[in-house]
Amino acid sequence: MTTFAYLSQTGFLAAPAPAADTPFAVAGIAWDGSTTNRPGARMAPRAIRQASQMLCDGTHPHFDVSPLGQLGDAGDLPLPNTSLERLRAALPAQVDPLIRAHHMAWLGGDHSITLPLLQAYRTWLGRPLAVIHFDAHCDTWDSHFGEASGHGTWVYEAMQQGLVLDACFTQIGIRSAGERAAREYVADRGGQIFTARSLRGLESPSQLAPVLQAVRQRLAEHGNPPVYLSLDIDCLDPAFAPGTGTPEPGGLSTSQVLTILEELADLPFVGMDCVEVSPPYDHAELSSQAAAHFVWTYLCGQVAKRPRVGGV
Repeated sequence: MTTFAYLSQTGFLAAPAPAADTPFAVAGIAWDGSTTNRPGARMAPRAIRQASQMLCDGTHPHFDVSPLGQLGDAGDLPLPNTSLERLRAALPAQVDPLIRAHHMAWLGGDHSITLPLLQAYRTWLGRPLAVIHFDAHCDTWDSHFGEASGHGTWVYEAMQQGLVLDACFTQIGIRSAGERAAREYVADRGGQIFTARSLRGLESPSQLAPVLQAVRQRLAEHGNPPVYLSLDIDCLDPAFAPGTGTPEPGGLSTSQVLTILEELADLPFVGMDCVEVSPPYDHAELSSQAAAHFVWTYLCGQVAKRPRVGGV
């Protein structure tokens, strides 16, 4: 089995299969059957793991912690690869035990995997979730190129199914073409949208403070519900992430996303996914490197919140 932290047979920085008491874990959902443009996201879990070799000892320069010793890798889930309906039927039996045992980071896969993940978290927690959604696309269409569901409908479906708190749904980086009804769907239901255009030139914590404060305030107003992070790599400008199925110029920088992840790490997150990396279209592993760093940063932020035992 390949692991998130290292691919070498020497085991350097290897994350073994998670034990029952391993607090954090990653797993791959190697599915891209709903991709509408350039396929290849099913190859992303392996590429993200390989890119993470460059994390060395895993100690994060901002949080000053490493996930080593607290992280396991459950491998890629064995799933159907041609039918979205069969995929979603097969996921719960594999996802439910993992989210009940570990704080999970899911390596996609295309964005259609997020809906069944939210369904699983909603069932486990017994309440709807807040969501922070990085993406170039709003994913709020009520159909998907003639199909009822796909990687561009999951936000619409999640809201229709009551999986999320509409007012605590935040989209960051939106910029793709789309009619107003879809583009503003989240805002019209009470959520927040920070378009890529509105974020141009804002990278430091102080520059992004209004965005960070708006997210915190909205969560506080609703009792600080559990938060799920869904990060589509195409939130980044293609200059930073060319390897994705539907690239959209004018996107976020890697620094912008890292700043937001670092500054919001103390929120009550319950899990995350990173989706839509397409290795066949990547250049110099830029997209998989960014994805590995985003997942690593998220995990280190969560590790940093845990009480340290024996001063370590």
